[in-house]
Amino acid sequence: MILTTTNSIEGFKIMDYKGIVTGISYNNSYSYKGRSMSFKDMFSMSKYYEAYAEGLESIKEEAFQKLRDNAKALQANAVVGIQVDIETLANTNTLMVSITGTAVSVSE
Repeated sequence: MILTTTNSIEGFKIMDYKGIVTGISYNNSYSYKGRSMSFKDMFSMSKYYEAYAEGLESIKEEAFQKLRDNAKALQANAVVGIQVDIETLANTNTLMVSITGTAVSVSE
């Protein structure tokens, strides 16, 4: 499956527009090297930032997989015009990633 932020794919022709697809994922449990962070670890900025980055990467990959699954359900072989939105929900430590694009069928 081809995923791109552009509206076209070089070397391919868009044959059919299937519709808008979205992948959303969220998580509120930071972990550090596979373990939940302790209260003490929360005050170690390097551990906190590492856990934040690791958690964000995991959530982002899950959202992209959901986007791919939704595009495949429409018999698409590519998604163009992808936009990624990363939010922290107010007054929580919950991260949310929303990815949206247009599912299309392309050929060479």
